Amino acid sequence: MCPDGVIYLDGNSLGQLPMSTVTAGTDLLNHAWGQRLIRSWNEGWIDAPQRVGAMIAPLIGAEADEVISADSTSVNLYKLIVAALRLNPSRNVVVSEAGNFPTDLHIAEGAVAAVVGAELRVVERGALADALGDDTALLLLTHVHYKTAERFDMAGWTKAAHDAGALICWDLSHSAGAVAVELNAAGADMAVGCGYKYLNGGPGAPAFLYVAKRWQEQMHNPLSGWMGHAAPFEFADGYEAAAGMTRWLTGTPSVLGLNALENGLKLWADIDIRQVEAKSAALWDIFHAAGTAAVLECVTPSTPSQRGSHIAFRHPHAYEIVQALIAQGVIGDFRDPDILRFGLTPLTLSHADIWRAGENLRAIVESGAYRQPEFAIRNAVT
Repeated sequence: MCPDGVIYLDGNSLGQLPMSTVTAGTDLLNHAWGQRLIRSWNEGWIDAPQRVGAMIAPLIGAEADEVISADSTSVNLYKLIVAALRLNPSRNVVVSEAGNFPTDLHIAEGAVAAVVGAELRVVERGALADALGDDTALLLLTHVHYKTAERFDMAGWTKAAHDAGALICWDLSHSAGAVAVELNAAGADMAVGCGYKYLNGGPGAPAFLYVAKRWQEQMHNPLSGWMGHAAPFEFADGYEAAAGMTRWLTGTPSVLGLNALENGLKLWADIDIRQVEAKSAALWDIFHAAGTAAVLECVTPSTPSQRGSHIAFRHPHAYEIVQALIAQGVIGDFRDPDILRFGLTPLTLSHADIWRAGENLRAIVESGAYRQPEFAIRNAVT
C-alpha cells in the first residue's frame, strides 16, 4: 500500500503496509479476538513466536528451530549480551564498534553493568581486530551500518571472534530481507534483528532472536519470565528454562504485532533473496548515478557485496534536501549531522521509481530549491 504520487525510499526504516495485513488484522480483531476471545490462545496465538521465527529463519540462513520472534531488538540484545558474559566468567569484555547504532551501544552499556566485572570496549572499525583478546567474551557487530550501509564480512569477522576465543552477535536489522545472510554457514553464534524494516511487520513490530543450536542448552535468558518457563501453565514458584528457543521468551507474546509481522513475512514465501540482492544492486546503480550527477558525496561502498540495500550521500544541507524531496513526494530520511539516506527496497520499488526519484534529487540540488526557509524547520523524527 502506497499513496498515489509517493515514491517511498524509507523502507529501510519502516516498511510499507502489505494489503494482506489489513485483511488478516481485521479478521484477527473481529473473529479471533472479538468472537473466540481467550480460546484463541489455543488456536494459534500461543505458538506465534516460534511460527514467525521459523518464517524468518530462511532469510537469515538459519534453521527453523534456531529463531524466535519476541520483544524488541533492544530487549533481545540485552538478553544475549548478558547470557554471553555469564557463559564463561573468565572472559568479561564486550567489544563493539564506535558509531554502531546507538541502541546497541546503550544496551551493551547497561548489560555489562548488570554483570560483575564486565566491561564494554568500543573502538573504531579499523581497531576492532586488535581489540579482541583473551578477555573478550563477545564481539557485537551490526552487519549493515545504519548510516553508510557498509557491510561487514560475516564469515571473516565470525572467524576472527572465534580465533580469539570469543562469541559473536550480529545485529541484522538492516540486513534481514535486504541482502543474503548466512548465519549458519558463517558459524555465527547469536543474532538479533527487527521486524519493521524490510520485513514489513509494521511500526514497533516484534523483533527476532537467533541462537545457534550448539549453544541453546548452555545459554540462559537473564529475563526469566513465565513464557520462557519449561511449564508456564503449571505456575510453579521456581524457574526452570524451557528447551530450545522457547527459553528466550519472557512475557506474553504481542499477538497483534506478531500477526502483522507474520503477514509481512508471507510476501517472502516464494522469493529468492539472491534475486532481491541483485535487484538492489541495479537500483543502487541508478540512484548513485543521479547523486553523482548532483555532485553529492556517496559514503556507501560501491561494491555490492560490501553494502546493504540503502544508499547514503553527504551534504552540508542534507536535512533541507531531504525535506525538499519529501515535499515532492519522494520520501527518504536524514541522519545527523549531514547524511541523506535512501532505502532501496526491491520488493516494493521499480527501476522507474528510482530513476524518477533520482531526477528529483538532481533537480533539487542543482536548482538550490532546498534553500527555501520552510525546509530548514526540523521535525522530531525525520
